Amino acid sequence: MTYTHDLIVIGAGAAGLTVAGGAAMFGLTVVLVEAGAMGGDCLNTGCVPSKALLAAAARARDGRVGARLGVDLGPPRIDFGAVRDHVRGAIAAIAPVDSQERFEALGVEVIRARATIVGDRHVTAAGRDLFAPRLVIATGSRPRVPALPGLADVAWLTNETIFDLEMLPRHLAILGGGPIAMEMAQAFIRLGAQVTVIARGAYLSRDDPRAGRIVTDALAAEGVNFLAGTGVERVARDGDDIRLTLDGGAGIVASHLLLATGRVANVSGFGLDQAGVACGDDGIIVDSRRRTSNRRVYAVGDCRAGPRFTHMAGHDGSVAAVNIALGWPARAEAAAIPHTMFTDPELAQIGMTEGAARARFGRIDVVTQDFAHNDRAIAEGDTRGFIKLVRHRRRLVGVTIVGRHAGELLLPWTQIIAGKAGIFALASAIVAYPTRSEISKAAAFAAHEADIFGPWPRRWARLIARLRR
Repeated sequence: MTYTHDLIVIGAGAAGLTVAGGAAMFGLTVVLVEAGAMGGDCLNTGCVPSKALLAAAARARDGRVGARLGVDLGPPRIDFGAVRDHVRGAIAAIAPVDSQERFEALGVEVIRARATIVGDRHVTAAGRDLFAPRLVIATGSRPRVPALPGLADVAWLTNETIFDLEMLPRHLAILGGGPIAMEMAQAFIRLGAQVTVIARGAYLSRDDPRAGRIVTDALAAEGVNFLAGTGVERVARDGDDIRLTLDGGAGIVASHLLLATGRVANVSGFGLDQAGVACGDDGIIVDSRRRTSNRRVYAVGDCRAGPRFTHMAGHDGSVAAVNIALGWPARAEAAAIPHTMFTDPELAQIGMTEGAARARFGRIDVVTQDFAHNDRAIAEGDTRGFIKLVRHRRRLVGVTIVGRHAGELLLPWTQIIAGKAGIFALASAIVAYPTRSEISKAAAFAAHEADIFGPWPRRWARLIARLRR
């Protein structure tokens, strides 16, 4: 077999771009095949547009809360067309980083076509036969669409279409109880829509319960209507609106319906079976090096089984690039995977929640510090939330932070859980005052307070005092 390239990458989202660019920078000849938009879900229909929308909604909220801190901004005037333009502008500003031109400048050959896997070293695209000793699948994921009677007869939205709305919804009904549902609920309630969130199970069921309640209470206080513990039996057109019949027969009428019921790995239609790649219920099965059941083939990002975050996709791509280019057995991080829900207040998590740690280890210790005791939070007039450290046998296994800018406070804990720093070092760090980061130092100090002021340090201090007399 004559190889046309050293590496074939299918998919130009965060994971595929990282591995393609990294491998090219190591000097490999790389071909990147993408049928859709460069940048994938994160740039075009996920992280970037949702955070841009939330930023616009936050400005509207500032004007709506009245004379806060002695400043009255007055009722906001919302131009939804201008909001949509801001969202599109954010995408356009970031797009060059993920563009075809940039990766071609790095030495990557980019083919804008659908790829078909013919074998573990053979892919066809745009009428060309591509051969390489290694193949990376980075085909991403798509919104999960529930099997709901009547859904085919109504117009519904997902994160892939909601940012294309020309007009503000009058009443947005959201199915789902996870981060996407919460972020979009807060964005649209702040922009002036009526919002109802419907979930058959608990809201934010994977997060710390107390932290989740702080978020949902904040959204409810802004006017979001939560219908927890109930599902939708069927939907139907009701004039220009959509009627949702709930469990038990009750119903609501909404102008728009957003499906935020999870994600499904894109694993169909690429010919994975031709490469002997095994899939499970959650996506392509991989090891810690992101190799599939066929060791010549790697799977990175949302298409593989496991957590689906943009930063995790980028991490996957880095791991695969090092494995392929250098032959170094780099492994993906398993414990130190952070995630943040960008509501107001934000909810950030790394490692295990308290509940998950108790289920796994049984005996744990928990340290909690509230923002009510943080001077910066008091000065800003926003003391909602807390930080919680979860330890097992004195080893940090999880951190939950809920509050303003919670995601920005997670970095040192990511390093500690990854074993690249220590709690004691953070407890002794000099932190600028007044900042919300002080809560991390306070929590770290509290975790070691019993050691610092325990029996042995106290005995030592008394001995030194006697010797100095």
